[in-house]
Amino acid sequence: MADDLEQQPQGWLSSWLPTWCPTSMSQLKNVEARILQCLQNKFLARYVSLPNHNKIWTVTVSPELEDRTPLVMVHGFGGGVGLWILNMDSLSTRRTVHTFDLLGFGRSSRPIFPRDAQGAEDEFVTSIETWRETMGIPNMILLGHSLGGFLATSYSIKYPERVKHLILVDPWGFPLRPTDPSEIRTPPTWVKAIVSVLGRSNPLAVLRVAGPWGPGLIQRFRPDFKRKFADFFDDDTISEYIYHCNAQNPSGETAFKAMMESFGWARRPMLERIHLIRKDVPITMIYGANTWVDISTGEKVKLRRPGSYVRDVAIEGASHHVYADQPQIFNSVVEEICESVD
Repeated sequence: MADDLEQQPQGWLSSWLPTWCPTSMSQLKNVEARILQCLQNKFLARYVSLPNHNKIWTVTVSPELEDRTPLVMVHGFGGGVGLWILNMDSLSTRRTVHTFDLLGFGRSSRPIFPRDAQGAEDEFVTSIETWRETMGIPNMILLGHSLGGFLATSYSIKYPERVKHLILVDPWGFPLRPTDPSEIRTPPTWVKAIVSVLGRSNPLAVLRVAGPWGPGLIQRFRPDFKRKFADFFDDDTISEYIYHCNAQNPSGETAFKAMMESFGWARRPMLERIHLIRKDVPITMIYGANTWVDISTGEKVKLRRPGSYVRDVAIEGASHHVYADQPQIFNSVVEEICESVD
């Protein structure tokens, strides 16, 4: 199925990376297939070709439910469609759910992005809109997690007529970076480790530098992912998936680096622009009560959008990956929002 996209990085890296890093697009395809086998509802997985020859890897669940507004889910940094496995069946019982790998991530094309923050952001947003047009989706309930929340917001500023409800799940890149260090929430250990080791390098370069030890780093620094998905997998499937998503050519990762001031902060903070979304676009913000993201952002968004619908929800027992920490509660909250649309 469109195996022509199973590419390796260009240039000098192409002769070095495959032998040093135990990864390939074929391996990513295989581990993702193991994940998608867990789906109970009918689904369609394929590449969506864009006019500029880029391809977006897309998984559509319950494609037959065309009479209701579809839910479109945008993953966060370093993620891909496979990480929605705890949510896709539940959320697609009454409507179609579309998930896709962002341009530059997962199994999607990995082009060279502009090196400035606005250019990289615009490239992401344009690819989402072109994907929507190619898919023939008139409008949608748009949900984004972390970086996906940042991009979903940027998309909603530019194309508000396409968004019936914007759902932001622990969104990255909203607040301005505080000048007082005491106001900065402590990032998780794995983030501090990456920053201390790599400095100004691409955020996940350590996975490629580590070569054959890369998969072990995922398991060491993120053992929580195995626990989150333990109901479906009792092995290292999810860790393997995350590794193969991020040990490839760092296209989207390089774009993210251009957009960030430091790992937790954006060069162009979204809180300064949230008022530009059309007032009739409702927004729900879902946070993990134990997240490292600043959950006071929800209240600040309300202040910047007077007269508009803005709701914020904190889910107890959840951290940044709310959808996997408390999937049943998360799915229930999202289903309630979707039912309010139609």
